[in-house]
Amino acid sequence: MLTVDFDRLAIGPSTKVIDVGCGAGRHAFEAYRRGADVVAFDRDGSELRSVETILRAMAETGEAPAAASAKVVLGDALSLPYADETFDCVIASEILEHVPQDDAAIAELVRVLKVGGTLAVSVPRWLPERVCWLLSDEYHANEGGHVRIYKASELRGKIVGGGMELTHTHHAHALHSPFWWLKCAVGVSNPDHPAVAAYHKLLVWDLMRRPKVTQLAESLLNPLVGKSVAMYFTKSRPTESEAAPGYSVASG
Repeated sequence: MLTVDFDRLAIGPSTKVIDVGCGAGRHAFEAYRRGADVVAFDRDGSELRSVETILRAMAETGEAPAAASAKVVLGDALSLPYADETFDCVIASEILEHVPQDDAAIAELVRVLKVGGTLAVSVPRWLPERVCWLLSDEYHANEGGHVRIYKASELRGKIVGGGMELTHTHHAHALHSPFWWLKCAVGVSNPDHPAVAAYHKLLVWDLMRRPKVTQLAESLLNPLVGKSVAMYFTKSRPTESEAAPGYSVASG
């Protein structure tokens, strides 16, 4: 289940991509399928071992082009171990809401992106997320859980302020909002509740079959209750004054 629209990323052979906070690897896998040189980056070693296993299987079965490459890297999003302007595309899907020092994380995402490259960021949308928080403390008040609810304008301002230009915004996963509201209402740690189990079965069926009826329903509902908001930015070349020695955001 992809949150980011890959058709907007121009990912193909030789494109250098990093998926920061890759989690289970869904976006890294898609970039690899499209022929990119991919880094799946996360702080969770257990998740990365699973991602590495799948990436290896993709290579062995020919699911990714032979010329493409993919590797997993364990590390901290606040200190990415790469030089400035290393990647053509940086993906950060559903991670910033987990990071207390989000400004520092955003600065790192921008730093490692090449001039002219694309940054794709997604976070939970304010309204669906607010409902989840109201229904359940367990949903967010846990180790590694969500530490904030973003308004789209707030996140956009943070990233644009870092020298990026917004190119597109959309919402995704409207069918997942009621699922999470239901889980929060009955208890996040109660996955066997009949209503939750039935809705989960529906979501799995939708993911596997992609029937037109649910695709149409989600496209109509996304602007209203899409669970996530995705934003796409391009890194602009700094002006002469910004590139000058001693320049800083504070001095500008």
